[in-house]
Amino acid sequence: MMRRVKKVLVFLSALAAMAGMNAAAAFADETMFVRGTRINGTDVGEMTVDQAREVLQNPDQYQLEIVLKNNEKAYIKGSEIGYQAQVTGDLNAVLAEQNATGRWEGPGANLKLSVEMSSVYDENALNAKIQSLPCMTGEGVVKTEDAHLSVYQEGKAFTIVPEVVGNDVDPEKTAQVIRNAVYARMASVNLAEAGCYRQVNVRSTDAGLKQLLQMANRYKDVTITYTFGEETETLDGGIIASWLLGSEGTQLTVNRDMAAQYVAELASRHDTAGTARVFHTVTGKDVSLTGSYGWKIDQAAETDALIALILEGQSATREPIYARTAIDHSAAEWGSTYAEVDLTGQHAYMIQNGTVVWDAPCVTGLASNPDRVTPPGIFSITYKERDKVLRGKKKADGTYEYESPVSYWMPFNGGIGFHDANWRGSFGGEIYKTSGSHGCVNLPPSKAPALYDLVYTGMPVICYN
Repeated sequence: MMRRVKKVLVFLSALAAMAGMNAAAAFADETMFVRGTRINGTDVGEMTVDQAREVLQNPDQYQLEIVLKNNEKAYIKGSEIGYQAQVTGDLNAVLAEQNATGRWEGPGANLKLSVEMSSVYDENALNAKIQSLPCMTGEGVVKTEDAHLSVYQEGKAFTIVPEVVGNDVDPEKTAQVIRNAVYARMASVNLAEAGCYRQVNVRSTDAGLKQLLQMANRYKDVTITYTFGEETETLDGGIIASWLLGSEGTQLTVNRDMAAQYVAELASRHDTAGTARVFHTVTGKDVSLTGSYGWKIDQAAETDALIALILEGQSATREPIYARTAIDHSAAEWGSTYAEVDLTGQHAYMIQNGTVVWDAPCVTGLASNPDRVTPPGIFSITYKERDKVLRGKKKADGTYEYESPVSYWMPFNGGIGFHDANWRGSFGGEIYKTSGSHGCVNLPPSKAPALYDLVYTGMPVICYN
């Protein structure tokens, strides 16, 4: 009995050994890769090195499997994209390593090997194939959307629009992931694992979005009132609320284009700089003039300020930010204190609080030369300076067309200004027609100091014919 048992045990041991050999057996021919060997995802089992190289470099042997959402799959074949590959690694070394480790085959054997390769392909053809993938064409694709505020509807409160969990991809990232996979001769790429699908970032249950909803609904009752002297314009909550179409996530944003358009409309109604205005002269006539002087809203700065004010969520009254200002918002926006130059009568006046407090004959720009004529218009004193050298254009030899030292300099229109002219013996009359200035208003040396004391930066200067 004992011997029989021993024989049975030996027989069972032999069966177990045979079963193990079947699970991981040695493949005998050392000139070939073991059955089931895959190099870079391609089956090269029972092939020699040369045969394996030929298969690996055969474009018809390459195919990229693209795993989409819900485990759907798409494929790009090497032959469809002009794929060409070259084995740059040492296949003999790969085979020698397999031989050195026992040439085992079966479930327990490591038969997924790799070798360095270089590849080229037609980029245009690959891009065309990528764009034709189901996840890129839009067919059956549901766009992922964050939860957000509803579009404003007059008389209705904002609500939260729930998020949408879609199956759309980031097209640029997806294309790059696939290009990288082809370049690396990968057998498969999973777009979900590669992070190509868009994700929901804001959900309807987020506390921040609920807080945003409360803020947005509060805007229906906010008003911003602009003042323009005695006039006002009110921006009501309904308009403000309609600008919140740009609300995203949990950050309240204002549609800048809409805010900028509103500011532009304010400017179109209230800006006066550069527009024609009627001025009543000392001599009793009315003249229509344009010029840089006047009100001009700084539209970019005011748009920024308006958006910031809206985001505070409080009603307010404000004056806009101006790039240029005047004395008054009335028709006579230059006020009652200004300088006046009668270009035809060749006489200058200083009006203070509605009364002429200074006047003098003058010589203005040479009437026969368009480059030297003094232009009519409404301007303002830029600054004033003592003991200035006025210079013309610089010539090629480094000298200037003219150099005129003056004791009193009061510019009001670029390089045009009031100044004394001690080189002249007389002023007024018709001197400007044949011997006029380069555009400035030349004054008698005895009269310039008093005007210098009266004018100030920003004071209007009105020139007319």
